[in-house]
Amino acid sequence: MSESWLSADDIAEHLGVTKDTVYSWIADKGMPAHKVGRLWKFQRTEVDEWVRRGDAG
Repeated sequence: MSESWLSADDIAEHLGVTKDTVYSWIADKGMPAHKVGRLWKFQRTEVDEWVRRGDAG
């Protein structure tokens, strides 16, 4: 089964940060995100791997 896509609100809640922090990480730190129209979408496994590599810090 394929993984569902998460919104910026969902991924912010998952990580315990604000949505503004998520957008900042996309722009400044290369957080894995996919633009769908005007919306950013995320795969939980990609983001979790990015955090584990230490790229968020």
